[in-house]
Amino acid sequence: MTKEDVNGTVVELSGETCYDNNAIEERETAEAGGACQAVPGPEIEKPAPYAGMPKEVLLLYSGQARYRLPREIIFWLAIVTSLMLAGATVAIIVVSPKCLNWWQSSPFTSSGKHNFLSLCFSSGIQTKLSYFEYLNVKSISIGSIYKSSSNDFGYEVEDFREVDEVFGTMEDFENLLAAMHDKGLKLVMDFIPNHTSDKHVWFQMSRNRTGKFTEYYVWHDCHHYNGSTTPPNNWLTVYGDSAWDYDAIRGQCYYHQFGKGQPDLNYHSYHVQEEMIEVLKFWLQKGVDGFRVDAVKFLLEADHFRDEPQVDVMQRPENISSYSELHHDYTTTQLGLHDILHNWRNVLDEYSREPGKYRSMFTDSFDDNKIATTMLYYGSSRIKEADFPFNFYLTRLKNQLYSRNVFELVDLWMANMPQGHWPNWMVGNQNVYRVMSWAGQDYINVINMLLLTLPGTPATYYGEEIGMDNINLNSGNAEDPGKLVSNLARSPMQWSSDDNAGFSKSNRTWVPVHSEYRSVNVQMQKNDSGSTLAVFRALALLREKELPLHRGWMCYVYNDSNVFAYARELDGFKRAYLIILNFGQGTSTDLQSKIPGLPKMMHIRLSTRAENNGQMVKTSAIGTARGEGLVLEYHPEWLFHRLNRYEKQCFISDRACYLSMLDILYKTC
Repeated sequence: MTKEDVNGTVVELSGETCYDNNAIEERETAEAGGACQAVPGPEIEKPAPYAGMPKEVLLLYSGQARYRLPREIIFWLAIVTSLMLAGATVAIIVVSPKCLNWWQSSPFTSSGKHNFLSLCFSSGIQTKLSYFEYLNVKSISIGSIYKSSSNDFGYEVEDFREVDEVFGTMEDFENLLAAMHDKGLKLVMDFIPNHTSDKHVWFQMSRNRTGKFTEYYVWHDCHHYNGSTTPPNNWLTVYGDSAWDYDAIRGQCYYHQFGKGQPDLNYHSYHVQEEMIEVLKFWLQKGVDGFRVDAVKFLLEADHFRDEPQVDVMQRPENISSYSELHHDYTTTQLGLHDILHNWRNVLDEYSREPGKYRSMFTDSFDDNKIATTMLYYGSSRIKEADFPFNFYLTRLKNQLYSRNVFELVDLWMANMPQGHWPNWMVGNQNVYRVMSWAGQDYINVINMLLLTLPGTPATYYGEEIGMDNINLNSGNAEDPGKLVSNLARSPMQWSSDDNAGFSKSNRTWVPVHSEYRSVNVQMQKNDSGSTLAVFRALALLREKELPLHRGWMCYVYNDSNVFAYARELDGFKRAYLIILNFGQGTSTDLQSKIPGLPKMMHIRLSTRAENNGQMVKTSAIGTARGEGLVLEYHPEWLFHRLNRYEKQCFISDRACYLSMLDILYKTC
């Protein structure tokens, strides 16, 4: 039976137990007479009028056309819009050119063993990182930091997995790398695969014929009697003496293409190849961004050990004393070399899968006049090797600094580079004289303008951005002189006018600082708007900002005995640039008559002479002083690379066009 109380609560009565239908709770019966007293449940607020709509009413109205059609239209509009957005995204991805990688978007600066490091990771380079940001240089290549002897400035490696104590500890290195990455900077290490130190544990085990290490180096029987050795063949070191030395412990001669204390590894051994892959992985796991592979052409030697042919067949063999007197057909660029490089590239690619973590590889192999041999290090369309081989051809400007020679050396690389690959440019490095020593103050800025306005990656040697000069080795002292004759360009970085150029607080440095460091240093030039540093920085910033300068076409426009001129342009971009570089004497150049349709006036966006910045110049009389460089800005009505006349004078690595309406690049143009 049921009962309704005054509150409207329905109570169901059954025997001894009462059930409150609302609360669904069991209540005990009243003891007297078996009567059950209802226990009221919680009060429930009644819904307000029109607060909801019954299902039947909802279905009745939702089926009507005036409600159903808008709903269907909105649904299909959402579907179509989503498909259009997805299609547009795919289309943009398909037509967009590849984004420039970090090694393409920024200039390189190259440092030797001691230079920027200031003798210790923790107290040296970390305090200088802001300087690279100031320069707008985001890729830093450092020399050998491995544990080594000091006979060849870190290139006699005793342990590939340890940091030389002169720089600090492995923890210091890791802290340095983390600090660099926090600032968006990239670190490229020297990888020295050709040889080790004779103090390396591998060599010690090899000379004792211990297990797999027996064949880690290039050994050969030779005749040794009474302190005199007859080498197995006529192979020479790069210094011109015999490349063979006798080891009394093993009773054989070992091969070394460089110094006596630098025995060559044997890359015909599978174990050596695997060992060096593990070395790469060790540093990649530390977070290193890339490697400069040193002396790469020397990795393999012919295993038949025949004498190399003489350049002068009439010369008596015993009189040969110079590396250049032999054709090095059996000791450089041997079959199998590029297979090794391809394997290394695969290792780097394994560590490049994480977005934004591309690991780069650059090869160091100056092949004299064999430009085709150098280009092989790019790999092929199917097999990738180096991101680029370093271009040392501009270092020849030391001997012939004039406009036509500049043009010929630039064209040598561009005309031979495989299509779709990326060029690079270098004028100075640790093995050649500093640019200032042969170009002088007149031409240092125009050479920097050449590097920073050509297509590709500019690679500068530390100190060239402030015009550092060779040191005088007859003055001062040195911590470890070694082969000082090759260290004219390796003096400490000139940071300030303080003692030791602000490089070190020590009483002396490993080689002397330049005697003029008080007038040529970073601190002073930062405060001078017309300094070499100011020009370099302005060029680096301009290169990053302007699409035609780092992504556009380059077209040769003009060259004579004084001036080399080329255009930088990009399809769809409203600005183009004409680069005028004077490598001779002051002159006036009439391009208006030579290039019909060229604008009559152009704006000097940047000059190596600060007082000329912002001026307008007539293209019929472009005046340049001795060693002056100009970046002329104009609004093109036509583009050089679209004219048949310039078809063979224009180059681009990755074709792109600019769509101003969407501010994007696309490649289907």
